[in-house]
Amino acid sequence: MDIIDKLAEIFKEFPGIGERQARRFVYFLMSKNGSYAENLAILIKDLKKEVAQCKECFRFFIIKNGKNPASGGGSKTCEICDNTNTDPSVLMVVEKDSDLESVKKSRVYNGRYFILGGLVPIVEKNTKNKIRIEELKQKISAEGKLQEIILAFSVSPQGNHTDSYVREQIKNIADKQNIKISSLGKGLSTGTELEYSDNDTLKNALKNRQ
Repeated sequence: MDIIDKLAEIFKEFPGIGERQARRFVYFLMSKNGSYAENLAILIKDLKKEVAQCKECFRFFIIKNGKNPASGGGSKTCEICDNTNTDPSVLMVVEKDSDLESVKKSRVYNGRYFILGGLVPIVEKNTKNKIRIEELKQKISAEGKLQEIILAFSVSPQGNHTDSYVREQIKNIADKQNIKISSLGKGLSTGTELEYSDNDTLKNALKNRQ
């Protein structure tokens, strides 16, 4: 396997990228001058230094004081979890960071978040290794003011399966603490990815949650 193939294999690991697109990325990089590739390599390297993962919601966030929590410095929680104006009575569970960012930008929701880390495969035995279900249970148990959990996944067979799985897993904890479990309602059409939904669609989906 030559260097073009090796780099293409790396790009193929990106979400939604196939063989043809991966090779287009490689050839694009080869068409640019040396400084472009060098700058890209530096930014990728610095990404891990300047970004941390929130210990509360598992969102990746920019480290403002330049001290990575993994090295013993800086805050271990993101600005959303640190914000005292965030509604602590509502927790929205989403698949990934880009879903959280879409909801955040829409300004139709002011509660807390939890990133599950993926969707549950419809045929999968080791589900707990794919998502943060145990971490979610722990968070729900630790939250004292929680009144509602909103399951906000893409409207697809896998998204619906994840909704059912998570609902089943957290039901006992939610019942004991008298916490309502709801899902996004009408507003999201079938096959819609949450991260690509516009503000009005998200607003209607939240308003009509069940």
